[in-house]
Amino acid sequence: MPDKKERHIVISGFGGQGIILAGDILGKAATLYAHRHATMTQNYGPEARGGSCASQVIISGEEILFPYVAEPEILVCMSQEAYTKNIKTLRPGGTFLWDTDLVHMRKADMHLKAFNIPATRFAEELGTKMMANIVMLGFLSAVEALVPAEALKKAIADSVPAQTKDKNLHAFSKGREYGAAIVKEQAGHPD
Repeated sequence: MPDKKERHIVISGFGGQGIILAGDILGKAATLYAHRHATMTQNYGPEARGGSCASQVIISGEEILFPYVAEPEILVCMSQEAYTKNIKTLRPGGTFLWDTDLVHMRKADMHLKAFNIPATRFAEELGTKMMANIVMLGFLSAVEALVPAEALKKAIADSVPAQTKDKNLHAFSKGREYGAAIVKEQAGHPD
């Protein structure tokens, strides 16, 4: 696992997508199972469901002195509003991940290091779109080495209702497999 001083991640979307849970799982995986430092802050609009929300996660091998992310190194967008609001904050050379069915990239942003997945569609195929956040975490884990996949699986198992654990772990695997295939394909076709 690369041990950069700090990795800054923003996961964004709208209320009801499990954006905050995704950030919580990522932070839990880093601290409890990968033995790293992590912070997670959240923000959301005044609406509970449907309003914009974001989870800011910092992962580090060292103590974290400031818990807020101003310029994410990794930006995950699961709604068009999240994309519009956050894309300009992505640091140069950063990685952008988005849900293909919910976010449409502007041509001006096509130069970014970007990966997309139909996370919501995959979750619906698995039985509930409520697991799109977990599909996206699996995808993220395949395209960016933040914490080991096993740490994320343990954090998911600890964070979701017991009766949905197996379905959520399957959703994680689905996203991870999709991401691994894209990374492999890109490695075989250098620009």
